[in-house]
Amino acid sequence: MNSRERFLSACQCRPVSRPPVWFMRQAGRYLPEYRALRQRHEFLSMVRTPELAAEVSLQPLRRFGLDAAIVFSDILVVPEAMGQGYHFRDGGGIAMDFTLDSASHVRALEVASVRERLDYLARALRLVRRELGGGTALLGFAGAPWTLAVYMVEGGGAGRLAPAGSRLRAMADGTPGIFSELMEKLTAAVVECLLMQIESGADAVQIFDSWAALCGDATAYQRLSLQWVARIIAALPPRVPVIVFAKGMAAHAAALASTGARVLGVDWTQRLSAVRAIVGPGVALQGNLEPAILESTPEKVREATRAVLDDMAGAPGHIFNLGHGITPGASLENVSAMIESVHAFRPG
Repeated sequence: MNSRERFLSACQCRPVSRPPVWFMRQAGRYLPEYRALRQRHEFLSMVRTPELAAEVSLQPLRRFGLDAAIVFSDILVVPEAMGQGYHFRDGGGIAMDFTLDSASHVRALEVASVRERLDYLARALRLVRRELGGGTALLGFAGAPWTLAVYMVEGGGAGRLAPAGSRLRAMADGTPGIFSELMEKLTAAVVECLLMQIESGADAVQIFDSWAALCGDATAYQRLSLQWVARIIAALPPRVPVIVFAKGMAAHAAALASTGARVLGVDWTQRLSAVRAIVGPGVALQGNLEPAILESTPEKVREATRAVLDDMAGAPGHIFNLGHGITPGASLENVSAMIESVHAFRPG
C-alpha cells in the first residue's frame, strides 16, 4: 500500500495502534535550522525556490517522528499567481500589492496561468516526495476562496480588518455579482492549485478557511464560503482525502462535513468528542492540542496531550494535531514530549 498506508486508509486511520501525528504548519521559527536558513533567505524567496521549500518541508521530519510532511508554501501564492502579488510590511504583517476595490480589478484576475506560475510549488513537492519515498505521507494545501478573498479585498491581514466587519462582506452584500465573479475565479484557481499538488505527489490536501468566522451565522457561512469549498472538493479525485480547517467554526461541524471533506480540523476551543457527536463516525477529526501548551513544560504537555487522546477514547478516525499552527515560542523539548506521548498512547 504505502505512502503511509495510503494515508492511513484514507484518513479513517485503520489499522493503527495510535493516532497519526503531524502539525498543520510544521515549518517555523521554533526550529533553529529554520531560523538559520531564514537569516540567509527571505520568506518569499524560500517559498518560490523549490530546493529551499523542500529543505524547510523536511526539517521537522529529521527531528521528530511525524507521520506526514507538509509542503512549505503559503496560501497567498494563489492570488499572486492570479495577478495580485503580496509582500511583508517593514513593521510586520502581510500587505497585498494592491487592493481589489473595483470590478475591473476582479475581472483582471487570471486563472489560466495559475499552474504555470505555481510550477515552483509542484517542483518542491516532487523533491519532497522523492526524499520521503513511500513510507511517509505528503500533504499539500491551499486557502479557501473566502479566506483568500479577505486578504485580497482588505488589502492585507488581520490588522487591516474593520472591527465591525470587512470590505469583503460589503462587496458580498452590496455587489453580489462582483463577489460571485471573484469567488468563481478563486474556486477555479484553488482547484488547479490542488490538482497540481496531487499530481506532484501529495497524498492528501488541506483547505484552510482561517477567516471563516467573519462570515457570521450558518446561513451566511454556507452562502459566502462553504458552497465554494464543496465545489473544490467535488472537483478533486475521490481517492484523495481532503482536510478542511475552519478556525472558530466547530459549531458548524455538520455543515463543514457536508462539503465532502474526509477530515475536519478542529481548533482547541471545542472538545473533539463533542464534534464527533455532531458529525458521526464517517468523518475523521484532526486536532486539537492548544498550541500555547508547547510553551509551558514537558509535564503539562504530556498531561494535555493525554487529555486530547483520552477524549477520543482511542477510536479510529483521529489524527492528533495542534488546534492551530505551531507558535515560534514552542520549545523543542515540549514538541518531543508531545510526540512521544502520542507514540506511547494506548487506550484504556
